[in-house]
Amino acid sequence: MAGSEDFEPESDRVTRQLRDDILDGVRRPGSKLVERELAAELGVSRLPIRDALKVLVTEGLVTPRPRTWAVVREFSPTDISDLGEVRSVLEALTFRLAAQRRTRAGLEKLRADLDAELDAAQRGDAVQARRAAADFHETVTSLAANELLSELERTLRSRMRWLLSRHDDLLGVAREHEDLYDAIAARDVPRVEELVLKHVQTGRSAAAAHLRSAKE
Repeated sequence: MAGSEDFEPESDRVTRQLRDDILDGVRRPGSKLVERELAAELGVSRLPIRDALKVLVTEGLVTPRPRTWAVVREFSPTDISDLGEVRSVLEALTFRLAAQRRTRAGLEKLRADLDAELDAAQRGDAVQARRAAADFHETVTSLAANELLSELERTLRSRMRWLLSRHDDLLGVAREHEDLYDAIAARDVPRVEELVLKHVQTGRSAAAAHLRSAKE
C-alpha cells in the first residue's frame, strides 16, 4: 500500500497531465478543451477537469470560453515580446546571483539537469531535452537563493517553460547551457552576464522563428 506521501489529488494529476500535453506540443495552440471530452479521455469526472482548467487559465496556458470549455492559448507576437523582455531582466539577475551563491549540492543538481539535456539532445528526443532545459533554468533560480525571485519564477513558470520550448536546435541550446554551467561553477560573473545576453537572444530568435513557421 502506497504511503500518504505518494498520494496525488486527482485534480493535481489532471492539471499536470494537461500542462505537460500543452508544453510538450501534444495539445496545439487553439485546440479545444471540452470538459466532457477530457473527462472521458482521462477517465475522471468533470470536477477535476474543471479545477485543472482554472489552474491553467491562471498559469496563462489556457484561454477560457463560455460554459464548459476552453482553448489552448495562442501566444501572439506581443505576448512573446513581453515574455522575452521579462525573461531578459529576470535571467540576468538570476544567473548572476547563482554564480555568486552557488553551492556544491546545487552545482551537482545543475550538472544532472545539464547531462540529462545533453543526452536527450544527442538522441534527438525533443520533449525530454526541452524539459531538462527548463529544469536547468529552475535549478539556476534555486541557486540564486532569493525567495522573492523564486516566488516570481513560480508565478511565471508555465509561461516561461512554454517560451523555453520554442527552439529546435536542441544541441545548440544544451551547449549554451554547458557554457553557463562552467561560468557559474567558476563564479565568473562577467562571463555569466555575457553568456546570458547571448542565451536570451537565442531564445528570442527561436521563438520568432517558431511563430513564423506556425503561420505558414
